[in-house]
Amino acid sequence: MYAPERQQEILRLARDGGRVDVVSLAEEFQVTAETIRRDLKALDRAGLLRRVHGGAIPAGRLDFEPDLAERETTAADQKARIARAALAELPADGTVILDAGSTVARLAAAVPRGATLTVVTHSLPTAARLADHPGIQLHLVGGRVRHRTRAAVDAWALRAYGEIRADVVFLAANGFSVEHGLTTPDLAEAAVKRAAVAAARRVVLLADSAKHGQEHFARFGGLADVDLLITDSGLSPDDAAAIGRGGTEVVRA
Repeated sequence: MYAPERQQEILRLARDGGRVDVVSLAEEFQVTAETIRRDLKALDRAGLLRRVHGGAIPAGRLDFEPDLAERETTAADQKARIARAALAELPADGTVILDAGSTVARLAAAVPRGATLTVVTHSLPTAARLADHPGIQLHLVGGRVRHRTRAAVDAWALRAYGEIRADVVFLAANGFSVEHGLTTPDLAEAAVKRAAVAAARRVVLLADSAKHGQEHFARFGGLADVDLLITDSGLSPDDAAAIGRGGTEVVRA
């Protein structure tokens, strides 16, 4: 296959799936990762794709947001490891905020049935995973529910988070980097995330390494706002060190 043919197919895959990654493309086309990077660079220069850490997204898709089912099956092993590592950060008999996000929902699913916690969340899937835990006082934040994420947003949610103080918030993000901070495609969700961060004494970000370097439309904070990042081993030691220099502890599960 000639380079222009391969690049056309890469563009189709990106538009169909919303994202492509270097490793998968190299395997699919039986070429080196460096060849794929050159293809992505050419498509980026042509304005057809936008390069992000580890791959590319269609140009003009800073607001791209996969639906809930797709997010739950993406990087499943990494998210499971992150969730297991996050269990150690749950305060004994404390109060936690659980943000809307597939990795945070995995943490909720991993919480032992005997745990004693007060949990506040605006995520319907997360609340459902904890509703039958007898030792958990569960508070479901209300508001307009976004179909794509099953998360409550807008004034009711913002007001609720403005009235509480939690020990720790387990935060999700669609993208994170030293340069661009914490981002997500939707402004309303970004506002609720910002309010949840302000309502907690400690901020723990749960994000798989594929999100590193990604940038989305709505920024809701910087990595300086994060006390601890729990990610997977796909985040390079150099990138982890760069984040750590900003004051954020990094755990690569």
